Amino acid sequence: MKEVRRIVTELMQGEQMNAFSAVYRVDKESNVRKWLIGILIALLVMLFLPWTQNIRAKGSVTTLRQEQRPQELNSIIPGRIVKWHVKEGDYVTAGDTIVQLAEIKDDYLDPLLLERTKEQVEAKGFSIQSYNDKIAAKQAQIVTMQKALDLKMQQLRLKVVSDSIEAAAAKNNLEIAEEQYRRQRIMRDSGLVSKVQLEQRNQKYQDAVAKKMSTEIKFINTKVELNQVQQEYAEKIYKAKSEIAEAQSSVAEARGELSKLNNTYSNYIIRSGQYFLTAPQDGQVVKASKAGINEIVKDGEKLVVIVPAEIDRAVEIYVRPVDLPLLSVGRNVRFLFDGFPAIVFSGWPQASYGTFAGEVAAIERTVSSNGKFRILVREIPGEKAWPQELTLGAGASAIILLKDVPIWYELWRNINGFPPDYYAEQEELKKKEQGIDKKIKVKY
Repeated sequence: MKEVRRIVTELMQGEQMNAFSAVYRVDKESNVRKWLIGILIALLVMLFLPWTQNIRAKGSVTTLRQEQRPQELNSIIPGRIVKWHVKEGDYVTAGDTIVQLAEIKDDYLDPLLLERTKEQVEAKGFSIQSYNDKIAAKQAQIVTMQKALDLKMQQLRLKVVSDSIEAAAAKNNLEIAEEQYRRQRIMRDSGLVSKVQLEQRNQKYQDAVAKKMSTEIKFINTKVELNQVQQEYAEKIYKAKSEIAEAQSSVAEARGELSKLNNTYSNYIIRSGQYFLTAPQDGQVVKASKAGINEIVKDGEKLVVIVPAEIDRAVEIYVRPVDLPLLSVGRNVRFLFDGFPAIVFSGWPQASYGTFAGEVAAIERTVSSNGKFRILVREIPGEKAWPQELTLGAGASAIILLKDVPIWYELWRNINGFPPDYYAEQEELKKKEQGIDKKIKVKY
């Protein structure tokens, strides 16, 4: 019995040793060290592989030009909707009528407003012509009065000359008569002539005195008449000139009123053209804000939005301020558009599939409301074309490609929190600036 137990014990111990050897492989050589060393060597090699630094950003599809973005069609004047010529989703060309409006203000409800305003303009123009005719007539009257004055003055001057000659002759006659009378008195005192003869000579002397006084008075009256004629015609001429000035003032006032009427008439014509709102460019009508007939719209109120048919597509992205110094116009960018699958290897853009190329077109130098800077990226001619199905507002993920560096450098940079290739970029910029300075010095 003891022998049987011994044999069974030995068998059990042998089986346990076999199971232990099979499980723990104590009698075989391990390859874990080799695998570990191989993995470490592979990782070490990978650390020296090239890695393309990049900046990741989110954005959306837009356009490079403002007029190619969705445009609001606003009502320039307040009015009432009479008729819609299109519906949402319709495609229109530039100049197509979108909606027709009618007036709601009392000042413009008259259906003959343009005709009546034109009549006012013509009447005011006729009034100006009448004033001009009056001015011309008064000017002609002044010319006529001036000629009449010249003739009258010439006549009176001749009369003054004649009266002055007559007065001089009367004076000479008076002197002769006075001398004769004096001699006659001497002869009468000597008894040579009679008293009757002396009285006759005295009578002639008195006649000469009277004639002299008469001619002097006549001469003075002629000179007075000359001054009166000058004053009379001067008053008439001045009165005519005053009437001309008054008519010219009326012409100036009428011209001002005519200008206002022409301005009003032009405004009415332009306003009548605002009753039909037309499409500013080719595109699709969307987002109608008014839904029916007879709805009242205010001036400047949006009616519809027109999405342009042809656009120069671009992507707007927002980058952090710390990444802004690394960007420049022409920098390459790779895109992943929403709805278009892609396989992306961030550090190896050549191995990525389904991405699209772009280049930085503009960099805004002012911070946006989200605390980041806005960048516009356009399509690169000759590269893989962007999908035609892209619509405005579609989402896009941007990978802005920078410099190629080893993987260990990229890991070290991320661990230390440094921006991608910041210092290298600064050195390149300094080199460029130094090169430009050298060129300028050589030139001058």
